[in-house]
Amino acid sequence: MERAVARIDLGALRANCERLRAELGEARLCAVVKADGYGHGATACAEAALAGGATTLAVAVATEAAEVAGAGVVGGPDVRPGDGTPDLFTLGALTEREVDVALGAGSAISVWTPGFLDLVAARARALGRIARVHLKHDSGMGRLGTFDGEEVVRLARAAAADPDLEPAGVWTHFATADEPDDDEGYFFEQLARFEPVAEAVRAEHPGITVHAANSAAVYRSRRSHFDMARCGVAIYGLDPFQLDPADRGLVPVLSLRSHIAAVKRFPAGQSAGYGRRWRASEDTWIGVVPLGYGDGVRRALTNDCDVLVEGRRYRLVGTVSMDNLTIDLGPETAVKPGAEAVLIGRQGEEEIRAEELAARLDTINYEITCAISPRVPRRAA
Repeated sequence: MERAVARIDLGALRANCERLRAELGEARLCAVVKADGYGHGATACAEAALAGGATTLAVAVATEAAEVAGAGVVGGPDVRPGDGTPDLFTLGALTEREVDVALGAGSAISVWTPGFLDLVAARARALGRIARVHLKHDSGMGRLGTFDGEEVVRLARAAAADPDLEPAGVWTHFATADEPDDDEGYFFEQLARFEPVAEAVRAEHPGITVHAANSAAVYRSRRSHFDMARCGVAIYGLDPFQLDPADRGLVPVLSLRSHIAAVKRFPAGQSAGYGRRWRASEDTWIGVVPLGYGDGVRRALTNDCDVLVEGRRYRLVGTVSMDNLTIDLGPETAVKPGAEAVLIGRQGEEEIRAEELAARLDTINYEITCAISPRVPRRAA
């Protein structure tokens, strides 16, 4: 028995990738494994995603690229993508030192200014390798990238003319793809801005990869698929619209499990946890679960979520502390110390999904799994 464990169903992750591949048709699948695979474990999930048909892995920062490459999931700096070799792409902004780390990992790099393109070329030349770059168009997200579509075209030309660079991709990112009730149609406005930019770059560089869709956009519109889609949340079996992932044929990959460490009789009026934010209204039994906000169970779930024990839902009561939480087992119980407690996942006929916890916290399922702390071991199911 472990104090706590996040069980990772890699078979489900492979199946989710296969499901997304079917949805994409001719477009390729890029599996996003940033933030330690959205809290699921980056390297194991990267391997499973490739087994499920992904051809590219995407990370956000250089150290993540180094981790994935160092684990042997991708070929490293001396292997050229293509002919079945998976590709690696670092999405985010990089310092000069981080450029060296990313290039050392064999990763393509995102570029959106002439100055940074020159820096990448200089570092590639110093390291003796060709840097593959993806030119980023800010079609309306309002973060990284250039708003100027003509500058994207110029950057692609400059990359093609430089012997130390290779224009590998042109891309954008959507702000409202996961909001199907977007009355202003902003998703389609962004798509309309990006399409002529992508066409102009592709006309001059026919082999370049055009990509825009995230998980939500894959389901939102086939127009957004282009050559490749970058899917993160969906490969982990989390719904991009915060609904039931089963409706899209997706299977949750992660479950968060602990156990009942103690069962205690509480007389009416007895409180549980810091601040006495819950008191027993009648004599009852309380189960103590050795899991808390130090493990990623948000303190805001105090008195506001359920835990599964022996296939039944029991209410979390009292303040979530760093290392423990308490649940009300009722006036009579057969639950004993050692019984499994499930905070995310299925037990018997009952299931608690990340989407349920996200709704209680007024957040998104991404944050639920990313918040599970490193002290909770990830184990392949």
